[in-house]
Formats: sequence, C-alpha cells, structure tokens
Amino acid sequence: MKKEKIVMSVTIAAVCILLVAVMSAQFRTVEETDITGIETAREEELRTMIASWKTKYEETSQKLEETNQKINEYKQKETSNEEMTILLDKELLQTNMLVGKTDVTGEGIIITLTDNENVEIEDRDLLNLINELKLAGAEAISINDKRIVNMTDIVVVNDTILINEERVTSPYTVKVIGNQKYLSSALSLKNSGYIDKYTSLGKTINMTLEKNIKILAYNSGNNLMEFKYAKEAEEQ
Repeated sequence: MKKEKIVMSVTIAAVCILLVAVMSAQFRTVEETDITGIETAREEELRTMIASWKTKYEETSQKLEETNQKINEYKQKETSNEEMTILLDKELLQTNMLVGKTDVTGEGIIITLTDNENVEIEDRDLLNLINELKLAGAEAISINDKRIVNMTDIVVVNDTILINEERVTSPYTVKVIGNQKYLSSALSLKNSGYIDKYTSLGKTINMTLEKNIKILAYNSGNNLMEFKYAKEAEEQ
C-alpha cells in the first residue's frame, strides 16, 4: 500500500510538474505572441494611419490647387466685370450726352443773333443755323440755354418763338460745343457761309470762339425727355 501511495504521489507530482511546465511554456508563447501581435498591429496601424494622412494630404493639396484656380478665375471675372462696368458706364455717359441728358462743357463757338430796327430773327433762321452746325460736327447745341436734341421743336406761336415748348426772345445766344476750326470755318465761308448769307439780308449775327462753354442738360417743363410712343422692338 505504501508502495502504491508512493508511486501515486510521484505520478501526481510528475503530472503537476509537467502541467506547470506546459502552462509556463504556453504562457510564454502567448505572451510572446501577444507582444508580436501588438507590435505588428501597431506597425500596421501606423502604416495605415500614414497612408491615410498621405491620401488626405494629397486630396487637400488637390482641393487647394482647385480652389486657387477658382479664385484666379473669379479674379479674372471680377476684373472683366469691372472693365465691362467701366465700359458700360462710359457708353451710358456718351449716350446721355448725345441725347442731352447731362450738362456738358468744352471748346466751341457762341453765335448771337439779335433783332434790329429793320429785321427780326425768325424761327427758320435758328433752324437753318442748327442744321449748319450739325453738318459741321457740333456735339452739343443750346439756344438761350435750351438744349437742342433730336426731338427739339422750334415753332412760332402768336408771334413768339418756342423752343422745347418754352418762350425765347432776342438776343438768341447759340452755344455750340465742337471743333472750333470746323465750326467757325463752316459758318464763315465767304458769300456762301451762314454768317455772310444772313448778314447780307440785314440780320445781326456775331460769333466768338470760346475755350470753355457749358451747355445745360435737356429740360422741357422741368421734365426730362421721355418716349411716350416709341419702345424697343421685339426680336422676331
């Protein structure tokens, strides 16, 4: 019995030692495996993170480049719009000047027609003068500060001359802005020019050259020129 107990004890001890050894080996293996796995996992994770950041950096760089391109395009468009705005403003100003909606200044001539004891100035005298001035390149004309535009009417009502529906009387001061040389030469042609032709009829006409003439905007009854019947044609 004692022998059997001793054998049993030795066997159990051996088994215990074996189990401890196996367990120790397993623990070491697991520990080593875990450390390697962790290190591997960390390395892979870092690689993944680096790859991810690299991708994000490339995407951000691409977006930045695209944004800079758009900014440049916007700047170009903005510059183009500014230039277009300046051009449109200039064209609008020129148009307003042509139709007489703005005050204008510049060099030109001043013609004064005056009634005398023998002859009075007539509406047709003023009309003929305006036509002569336009042919000579006049850019702006006024008579007694009444702006002459394409729609201006010069008529006689009850022996009174009306310009833009307003009464005007002698002396008739005609202000003209344009090239002084062309204007004065056209009116001063010997015998055939306006001044010689009308002074030969007893009219009193004087002309002076001026460097700075101001002509006021068109104003009829304190109302700016408006189109009552004409409108922009629709495209067919």
